[in-house]
Amino acid sequence: MDYRNELKFELSDYDLTRIKMRLTPLMYPDIHQGPEGYLVKSLYFDDLYDSCASEKENGILRREKYRIRQYGNSLNFIRLEKKIKRGNMSQKTSRLITLRDYNTLLSDDADAMYDLLFQNKNNLLGELAYKIRYKKFSPKCIVQYERFGLVENNGNVRITFDRNITGSRQITGFFDSDYFMIPLMPQGHHILEIKYDELLPQYILQTLDLGNLREQSYSKYYQTRAAIG
Repeated sequence: MDYRNELKFELSDYDLTRIKMRLTPLMYPDIHQGPEGYLVKSLYFDDLYDSCASEKENGILRREKYRIRQYGNSLNFIRLEKKIKRGNMSQKTSRLITLRDYNTLLSDDADAMYDLLFQNKNNLLGELAYKIRYKKFSPKCIVQYERFGLVENNGNVRITFDRNITGSRQITGFFDSDYFMIPLMPQGHHILEIKYDELLPQYILQTLDLGNLREQSYSKYYQTRAAIG
């Protein structure tokens, strides 16, 4: 999979509403989209030294992170993802996993973990199982937010508006939503993400009207770790 451009901007309630209303007639809703968007929950992994968080803090250009993601509250769609960043470029691989896979990854059962690793040694699930078993990776935090997503085939564009971004260290309640969340941004502030392949179509660029927005390197995982440890 090739790297894609990834831009992030902090925006206000007003700018979010304005840009969303202008883009919605020009693009398609993404696969998870409901009338008002959808809930995204991610469980992030890191090693004993918090290397993934430290690399972001130290400005390392190429870095990677692993997460388990759930959309809404459905246990029928649990996705394991690995995201690689290289400056403003990103690459993501993913695969669906079962609730049994999830429970094994978070368990202390060495035999079950070895079986999972052996059965998936050539895919992403086996890769994370190896990291957990031999590199001491473990779940560190939960990130949750409300997302409204739009896509366009021309340029393979995906634009998302992420609102009410929160984080938690109470990882055991991931699927139950039984955890205490803290806000990661000031009230009324949100994140706009723009992903595309080689070129962003001109009509989308003009519609976005990014002149008044502040581009930033924003990591939800890093912000959660910085806020709550």
